[in-house]
Amino acid sequence: MLEPTDNRSGLVCVGLNYKTTPVEVRERLAFPEAQVPQAVQQVRGLPGFEESVVLSTCNRVELYAAHSLPSGDHGHATLRDYLVEHFKLQPEHAEALVLYNLDSAEAARHLFRVVSGLDSMVLGETEIFGQVKAAYKTALDTGATGKTLNKLFQQAFTVGKKVRNETTIQRGSTSVGSVAVDLAEKVHDLKQCRVMLVGAGEMSRTCAQSLLSRGAKSVIVSNRSYDKAVELAAEMKGTALKFDEWEHVLHEVDVIISSTSAPHFVIKPEQIEQVMRKRRWNPLLLIDIAVPRDVDPAVNEIEGVYLYDIDALQAIADEGRRERERQLIACERIIEEQLEKFGFVKPSGSTQHGFIVS
Repeated sequence: MLEPTDNRSGLVCVGLNYKTTPVEVRERLAFPEAQVPQAVQQVRGLPGFEESVVLSTCNRVELYAAHSLPSGDHGHATLRDYLVEHFKLQPEHAEALVLYNLDSAEAARHLFRVVSGLDSMVLGETEIFGQVKAAYKTALDTGATGKTLNKLFQQAFTVGKKVRNETTIQRGSTSVGSVAVDLAEKVHDLKQCRVMLVGAGEMSRTCAQSLLSRGAKSVIVSNRSYDKAVELAAEMKGTALKFDEWEHVLHEVDVIISSTSAPHFVIKPEQIEQVMRKRRWNPLLLIDIAVPRDVDPAVNEIEGVYLYDIDALQAIADEGRRERERQLIACERIIEEQLEKFGFVKPSGSTQHGFIVS
C-alpha cells in the first residue's frame, strides 16, 4: 500500500526551457551527452542530496533530485549554484538566468506533463518520452537514483503512455523534426529539391523519415561518425558523405537541416558566401535544430539565405497547435487523476507535503 512519506526526503526539480530562456542562453547550459553521467554524480554528491536525474535536450535543461535537507531548505539555490559553476557563467549571464523551482507534487506534475509532451514547443511531441527515458536510464546505470526517483520516473512513464493511448494529443506534426520539414515544404517543392542532413542523431532521423514520407527527391547525410551517416542514408535511399566532405556539395542542395552535438558553430558565413556564389544566389534554406546552435546567426544576413533556429520553429509549431489544444483538458485530467492515484495530491486536490514511494 502506498503512503505519503515525511519530509526527510524531499523531491525537487530546477530547470529552464524554451518558455523561460532563449536559445542563445540555453545553449550555454546544455550538457553534452557524454558529460551527463558525470553530471548526475555531481548533483547527487552535493551536500544533502541523495539521488539525481539530469535531463538535457534542445528545449530544456532540468535537474531532478531527492534530498534530506533541513525543513525549509528545498535545495533550489544549491542546484542553481551548481549550474552557474558547472557552466562557468559570467556574472551578467548568471543574473539573467531564469529557472523554475518546483517541489513535491509540483515537481511530479511537471515531469508528468513533460513526459506526456504537454510542456513541449510542439504540443504532444513524441521524442521527449524517449529523451526522458534515456536520461533516467543514464542516472540509473550510474547509480545516481534510488527509491524516490525510481518510483517517480516509473510513474511518469505510466502517465505518458496513458495520455498517448487515451487522447489524440500526439496526432499530426508532433516533433521539432517534422515541423522543420513542414517549413522546408512551404519554401520548396520537396520532390524537386535536394536536402542535406548535417548530423545523424534522433532529430535528423525524424527529419529524414518526414522527408521520405513526403517524397523528397534526394537526401544527403553527413555525420562525424561516417557509419551512422551510411546507416541513415541507407534507410533513406540517399547518399552518405564523410564529415570533411559535406562542404564540397553544399552548392548542390536547396535545404540544409543541421542537428549535430558540436559545442561550436559548424556552418559559418564564409562557407555559405562561397556556396551562394556557386548557386548564383538562388535561395538556400537552413534549419538549425541543434542546441548549442550549429549555424552562425550571421549567415542569415547573406543575400538569398533564410535561416531558422529552433526558437524560430515555434511560430510554425503554433499553426498545428490549435487542434491538439482541444485535447489538453483530457490530458490534464489524466495527469491530475494519476497524481491523486500515486498519492501526490489528496482527493480534494490539496497538495501533500511529502510524496509517495513504495
